[in-house]
Order: sequence, then structure tokens, then C-alpha cells
Amino acid sequence: MLDHRRRLGATTLYLINSGASALFFGTIFVVNLVYQVEVAHLNPLQIVLVGTALETVCFFCQIPTGVLADVYSRRLAVVLGTFLAGAAFVIEGSFPRFDVILLSQMLWGLGATLSDGALEAWLAGEVGEEHIGRIFIRGEQVGLIGWLFAAVVGVALGSMRLNLPMLVGGSFAMLLALFLALFMPERSFQRASTQERSSWRTLGATLRGGVRDVRSRPVLLVILCIALFYGLWSEGFDRLGTAHFLANFTFPSLGALKPIAWFGIFTVGSTLLSIVGTEFVKRRLDTSSGRLLIRAQFVLDALMIVCLVTFGLAGNFFLALAAYWGVTVFRTISRPLYTTWLTQNTDAKSRATVLSMSGQLDALGQIAGGPGVGYIGTVVSLRAALVTAGLMLSPVLPLFVYAARRSKQRAVVREEDAREDRL
Repeated sequence: MLDHRRRLGATTLYLINSGASALFFGTIFVVNLVYQVEVAHLNPLQIVLVGTALETVCFFCQIPTGVLADVYSRRLAVVLGTFLAGAAFVIEGSFPRFDVILLSQMLWGLGATLSDGALEAWLAGEVGEEHIGRIFIRGEQVGLIGWLFAAVVGVALGSMRLNLPMLVGGSFAMLLALFLALFMPERSFQRASTQERSSWRTLGATLRGGVRDVRSRPVLLVILCIALFYGLWSEGFDRLGTAHFLANFTFPSLGALKPIAWFGIFTVGSTLLSIVGTEFVKRRLDTSSGRLLIRAQFVLDALMIVCLVTFGLAGNFFLALAAYWGVTVFRTISRPLYTTWLTQNTDAKSRATVLSMSGQLDALGQIAGGPGVGYIGTVVSLRAALVTAGLMLSPVLPLFVYAARRSKQRAVVREEDAREDRL
């Protein structure tokens, strides 16, 4: 067993993992959907069904894996999840068939649910809730830098063979899991005793604690409802955005470069803009204020809806590109703010469980919305599918308004209580 003194600090490890994960998985994602369209020859409905299979696994596994992380080890969940996700893409890149891709995405879903929630809960436990907001944003920025390199690597490998990014990125993700196993600390987590870990009652009690946490906090319930709508819209954009570019636009010439280089440009452009945007938010936004987090997310999501509808309707390549960048940038900036807001409203003992509930509702949204959007993309048009996805996101805006009112009411009550105490 590696001596604890040789383990890295939690913040350092989190940032390394953010950058490495973005580099390895970004190398895959830059051309993954191009691979599915051009090599595996999936149609729009099949593309979305692949995503639905992934999200179905996420839906059923999110809470069980979150409970296991809270009871056994959040560190172990992250390590195993990273390894399985890497292995899934090695399998996908080896066999360009619909059924194999379907199964590999399901394996990726299992790996993603193991890491999802466990990583954030691990960090909060190691560094304290008061510090996580800025660390989440910094981790997002480090990840964006990883995406920059991933765009170059992914396009370079994809230009040789479209399956190479999956084989290389997946293999290095498996090596990242080994690195985490050796150097990831877990000092503050209190694992249940051997007797408790062997009891289903402990798992049930942890789950019930997470449910109680949600039921006792109306704002937390609103936060989780927002996760559902995030899932409803995202599957259509994530799965059909690339197909929209390939089917409805002629890519401008880049000289000697192949058209696939444009997908690297998409990634580089959105990444650079996201780095600037997240740095602006990190400097200007007080992430310890729930009311400010709500306002910021309202603005970002409203802009995202406008860009998503514009992306679907645009007839000009460069307008579509600007709208595409808008969606990805506003989404990237919003993501750590949502995670911070959710984490600050959860109890430490059931944090991974509640975070997994958010992931489960996101998966449920993708399961519910994905096939319908894919059907519209196949039967009507990809443009109609993307506009529909934008409309699916719009209900989050009144939810943010409601959460802001609740937050204001709580602030008034606290001020009155403080005034009475002074008297």
C-alpha cells in the first residue's frame, strides 16, 4: 500500500484529473460522432438511441453507485469509473458496429455513474464546502486547457484513422485510473465499519438520508428538477449537432487540411472562449452567495436557449458556428456554478447520493427527450430537432425565478432572526 505521505494534495489531484480527463476523453469526443456517422454509418435515430442506452444505464446506476461511494469509498468509485469509461471507448473504436457501440456506451455509462457525484463529494470532504466553488471553476479551466490539446491530438489521429482517437484516448484513460489509484488521497472520508458495509440496512439508511435531505429543502428539489430539464435538451444537441453540420452545411476550404480539421476548430474556438468566460465569472462572481449563483445561471441558460434555437435555424455556416460556440460556452460556464449550488445545499453524509440523484434525473431527461428528438431529426429534419431541444430547456427559467424568490425569503427571515437576537 502506498504511504499516505506520497499521496498528492486533494486540490492538486483534482486539477490533474480535470486536465488529464479532458485531454484523454476530449481526444475521443472531438471525432466520436464523426466516427459514428462516417464509419459506423448510424442514422440520426440510431445515434440518439446509442445515447439513450447510455443514459438508461446512468439512470438505473446513479443512485446505487452514489450510495456505494458514500458507504465504501468515494476514491474507489472514481478510480473504477475512470477505468471502465476508458475501456468502453477502446471497445467502440475496435468494432464500428451499431450493436457494439450500443454496448460500449452502456459500459461508459456505468463508469460515468461511478465517478459522477463521487468526485465532487470527495473534493468537498477533503477541502471543505467553503472552498469548492473556486476549485470547481479552476478545475473547469484546467479541463478546458486539456480540451485545447485534445482538439489538436484528436484531429491529428482522426486524420489518419477515425478510430484512433478512441483507441488512444481510452487507453490513456485506463492509465489515468491507475495513477489515481496510486496517488489519490482520501483522508476525511469515514468508511462504514466492516459489519455496517456488509449490511443492506446501511445502504438503505444512506439512501433514505439523501431522500430526506431533498424533501426537507424545497430549493434542493428545484435544483434537481432543473437537472431533469438539462437532460431533456442536451441529448438532442450533443448527438445531433455534428450531424447537423455534416448534413446541412458545406465546410469552407482549409487548403491542404481535410474537412475534419473543422471539428478541431470547433473545439479550440469554444474552449478559448470558455476559458475567458470562466475566468471572468471566477473573478466577478461570489460563488458563496446562493442568490448570485441563481442569477448567473438564469442569464447563462437564457442565452443558451437563444443560441440553440439560432443554431437549428441558421442557414449560414458561420452564423451556425457562432451559435454552436454560444451554446457550448454558456453551458461550460454554467456547469460548475450548478455543481457548486447543488453541493452547497446538500448534507455532507449523503452528498454523493444527492449528487447522484441529480445525475439520475439528468439521465431520465435524456431518456425521455432523446428518442423523440432523434425521431424528429429522422422524420422531419435535424433543424426541427435542434429547435425542439432548445424549447425543452426553457422551463428552467421559471424554476430559477422561483428559487431566487425562495432564497430572498430565507434571507429576510435570517435578517429578522438576527435583529431579534440583537434586541
